[in-house]
Amino acid sequence: MTLDMDQMRPSVDDVMAVADFRAALRRFLRQSERIARQSGLTPQRYSLLMMIKGAPDRKEQSTVTELSERLQLAQSTVTELVRRAEEAGLIEREQSQRDARVAHLRLTQEGERRLMLSFTELAKERDQLRDAFSQLDGGVAGYV
Repeated sequence: MTLDMDQMRPSVDDVMAVADFRAALRRFLRQSERIARQSGLTPQRYSLLMMIKGAPDRKEQSTVTELSERLQLAQSTVTELVRRAEEAGLIEREQSQRDARVAHLRLTQEGERRLMLSFTELAKERDQLRDAFSQLDGGVAGYV
């Protein structure tokens, strides 16, 4: 069976829907950066703190290896981000009881305060992004 290229080609409406979503996503990211800075965080630190607080196991802690995977950054880059956030008093390390080579990273009270300032300020933007995503029809979502 041969697929006809015209059958696989997205319609103009499909492209417009994806373009609208990507514009909304870009607006969200720009607002996130602006609000993070207002809360005394760089965009990278905001993402780092969010990934620690929002760890999938609900323990509100993470390791450098886990953060590297979730942030899609090299381990050396995450190690430097962690070092600087620790120096800024935003996170703290706790040695693993099971493996002395592993350190668990947690937010300090100051890290929690700044993250929550940004996070709550972005509620409206998250709603707008959710609305933009819901405008994508199931078939178009594959083009995002």
